[in-house]
Amino acid sequence: MSDDAVTGIEAPIYLQYQFTAGRAPARFLQRLKAGQLTGQRCPGCSQVYIPPRGACPACGIATEEEVVLSDKATVQSFTIVYIPIPGNPIEPPYIVANLVPDGANISFIHLLSDCVNDEVHIGQRVRAVWKDASEWDYSMDNIQYFKPIDEPDVPVAQIGKLPVSGWGAGA
Repeated sequence: MSDDAVTGIEAPIYLQYQFTAGRAPARFLQRLKAGQLTGQRCPGCSQVYIPPRGACPACGIATEEEVVLSDKATVQSFTIVYIPIPGNPIEPPYIVANLVPDGANISFIHLLSDCVNDEVHIGQRVRAVWKDASEWDYSMDNIQYFKPIDEPDVPVAQIGKLPVSGWGAGA
């Protein structure tokens, strides 16, 4: 019997998944391939969700009404990533943010770039930087990142509230 403590093991695991998007996410991905962000409005509470799920997560009611959203958004929260992630081509430090697009009530996660990391803040206005249309696929990767724009900050209490008057609502 050895006194050497085991401090780790290598056990590579490879998982393969097949994903079926469903009707609402499939429409979202089709619109994204056409360069457009969309959400769905709940007929009960009127909240607009992106990406659409086909049902309101709060009410449980089926959602059908599609809403075209702006590619402008507001920073709801963010983190500066300093630790490299194996296999990730992005070199730290970089920013991952929860962004609420104009016309929606809920955020999605995307990269923030073309900015000074220490100057990013909640309520900051940003806009999508799209890849060249020839590179578009059925993916949020069609948007390279979001970057700050010269618009007034949205007050924290207003982020995710509709309407977003005065902050570029409607594109």
